[in-house]
Amino acid sequence: MTDRPTAGRFEGREHRLPVRVYYEDTDFTGLVYHANYVRYFERGRSDCLRLMGVGHAELLDGDQPMAFVVSKMNLTFLKPARIDDELVVRTWYEAVKGPRLLIAQEIVRGDDAPTQSVLCRAEVEVVCIHMDGRPRRPTKTLVEKVRPWLAEERKT
Repeated sequence: MTDRPTAGRFEGREHRLPVRVYYEDTDFTGLVYHANYVRYFERGRSDCLRLMGVGHAELLDGDQPMAFVVSKMNLTFLKPARIDDELVVRTWYEAVKGPRLLIAQEIVRGDDAPTQSVLCRAEVEVVCIHMDGRPRRPTKTLVEKVRPWLAEERKT
């Protein structure tokens, strides 16, 4: 056993990150505040990249420093999460198109697929940028690290 935080795990090309709902995540009704779903999705995308071998610090420290910014996010709220819920953030990196990475995500409650309840869905587009904010294509190394996890029909 280790005291290190988990970065989740892969099941096929799906990344799964467990998240617990704490009091601080909820509003006065005891339900997860809507903006916190965005935070959970961010953790899922970041830890998915981390397990692919792409660290944010490494992107900033490279010979061609770069970062990612969210350019589009479409959220669909289906059911509320509540304090003490055990959630899983599911992430799929779908495609790399020029400077853009297309990502699908879900937050579910429950461990077993037949009993999972989808609470929120996200369609996300992130853009790779130079440190001055201009879009740029991701490096060949970054694309090679992400490629095995992309949807087969959309590999570029």
